[in-house]
Amino acid sequence: MIGERPAAAIAADLGELAHKPHVAAGLAVLGQPGSRDAIATPAAVLDLDAFDRNVARMGERARAAGLVLRPHAKSHKSAALALRQMAAGAVGVCCAKLAEAEALAAAGVPSILVTSPIAGAASAARAAALAARTTDFAIVVDHPDGARELGEAAGAPMTVLIDVDVGLGRTGVASPEQAAAVVRAIAAQPMLRLRGVQAYGGQWQHLPGANARAAAVADGMVHLNRVIAAIRAAGGAVEVVTGGGTGTFQADAAQGVMTELQPGSYAFMDRDYREALAADPDGAFEQSLVVQARVITVNQDRWVTVDAGLKAFATDGPLPQPLTPKFAACAYRYFGDEQGLLMRPEGQEVARGERVDFAPPHIDPTLDRYELIHVVQGEVLVDILRLEARGASQ
Repeated sequence: MIGERPAAAIAADLGELAHKPHVAAGLAVLGQPGSRDAIATPAAVLDLDAFDRNVARMGERARAAGLVLRPHAKSHKSAALALRQMAAGAVGVCCAKLAEAEALAAAGVPSILVTSPIAGAASAARAAALAARTTDFAIVVDHPDGARELGEAAGAPMTVLIDVDVGLGRTGVASPEQAAAVVRAIAAQPMLRLRGVQAYGGQWQHLPGANARAAAVADGMVHLNRVIAAIRAAGGAVEVVTGGGTGTFQADAAQGVMTELQPGSYAFMDRDYREALAADPDGAFEQSLVVQARVITVNQDRWVTVDAGLKAFATDGPLPQPLTPKFAACAYRYFGDEQGLLMRPEGQEVARGERVDFAPPHIDPTLDRYELIHVVQGEVLVDILRLEARGASQ
């Protein structure tokens, strides 16, 4: 159980990573008062209690709406966190790529949906191998050729869902006619079992304002219903309608089309979601994951330098946001690959070695920069988790 493991058990799980000097130093102070301030920086630091509260809140929302929750593991890439979400009521997790699914399945995650279509016989063979060794495995398909590749690779029944484009234009069948063609291709493969559809409106997730998101989702669901009707008319089963995300949970639930939702960022949050969702119910989650940095230079009059720069954060969103109260009103900017510039707090001294927590701009690709998550409760380091699916983009 996270937070209850002795240092020896954590070290065994970390493998060779445990022998790195900065990791060994963390293990040596595990459980000691103030050990949060012994973490080598920059580091991904998870407040376990806040994470659990976020997971519980989303679980309660799903139960109240009569929906199944399948969180997206591309946010955390950690088997331990995936299993903790499942222990709290999630039916399973989603993975964006086969390599993510392979890593989490190998670490004991029993129920996985791969949410990106694949192409080619080699990838289909990997999917078939996953299906054979995972208790509950499914993968999306959006083209007749994809159905053929999966069917030819499968040595045992494999569950598939038809990916439906609801306006993002990235993946998915774009029309009812395309969906019907995929149904027929699936039916021609004896090993494939069509269970439903996936529809992800990524373009809706960060729209400012609950009303704007609700209107966009409502339009998308009109198209999705047309596609579902075409699938059923072609003889396909639609038992599961999965999709959605953190930003559209309320709107997805209100439409009554989805049966299963795939939010991921809610467990951690980030500045991008925080600013888009603001005080809306979809944004009522705590910032449980921060990037902890340290002040390394104080020689300038107007600013200090911290050890977290371009390599410490994803850079596709707003700038990192200082959260430590002393620095909360101080502007940050990237100061190169390894460093960041942080304006001095007015009227206060800053010492070398002071620690500053930042809300990441975009949580998913930020966490992909880290091998480990340092888990804290209050000011105590209680666990160190390996991100098994970090960098698993294949």
